[in-house]
Amino acid sequence: MPYMETKDATRLYYKEWGTGNPVVFISGWGLSSEMWSYQMIDLSTKGLRCIAYDRRGHGRSDDPGGGYDYDTLADDLASLLDHLDLRGVTLAAHSMGSGEIVRYLTRYGSSRIDRLALIGTALPFPLKTADNPDGFNRELIDSSRAMWKRDYPRWLFENEGPYFGAGLPGCSVSPEIVEWTKADMRQTSLKAILDCNLAVIETDFREELRDISLPALIVHGNKDCSFPIEMSGMVASRLLPNNQFVVYENAPHGLYITHMQRLNDDLLEFALKK
Repeated sequence: MPYMETKDATRLYYKEWGTGNPVVFISGWGLSSEMWSYQMIDLSTKGLRCIAYDRRGHGRSDDPGGGYDYDTLADDLASLLDHLDLRGVTLAAHSMGSGEIVRYLTRYGSSRIDRLALIGTALPFPLKTADNPDGFNRELIDSSRAMWKRDYPRWLFENEGPYFGAGLPGCSVSPEIVEWTKADMRQTSLKAILDCNLAVIETDFREELRDISLPALIVHGNKDCSFPIEMSGMVASRLLPNNQFVVYENAPHGLYITHMQRLNDDLLEFALKK
């Protein structure tokens, strides 16, 4: 299987399907490259070279027990882009992965990158503070983290409904898809789950977003319970200078499954833009 080494000798698994303009997919919190299977299988037949990798501590990649901060994760992304010598890249990320894109651009610039797509983004800053009153209360975050330390699989079960928009129009998802997603998340290192969560919650990307001039596509569901649109996608769209903000009605955080074909079509059109 294809692996590459990062700066600290952590081995990361990656896969690539198709030929053409490169699209690199960065997974959401707790998920491996498997989450992008239904985007890659479609887009790789339509003129795109689709590449996805397992973040450290996720999927088939090494679990070094550390490095779950945005600087190191951005360095890991840089290692992949260098390893494959990619140019003219579309970076597409879900949830937490959006921060890896932004920090990569801050640290390495945009010489390899043409555009970025932020899907169900956790950006720009989810924590409630004096100057960010719409963020999550620290007490809510601490409560979830305490449960993960006791029974993470149980938390996944209790949150599967909101994640896939149970009861929302157009959000019919099979029990098998739900179980497939939870199985992917259950195999993720608990250290990575906890440390990556802190990185997501405590990192403020507001200033970094203002410095990005690349074309950006922001896709967010207006029924996203994980990162409500009012505190994430909507705010990110006001900070990124050059973006197209697309709201999916009745879409949850797991819209890459519930609104699969619409997202695939939007990504294809965006990635092939001249």
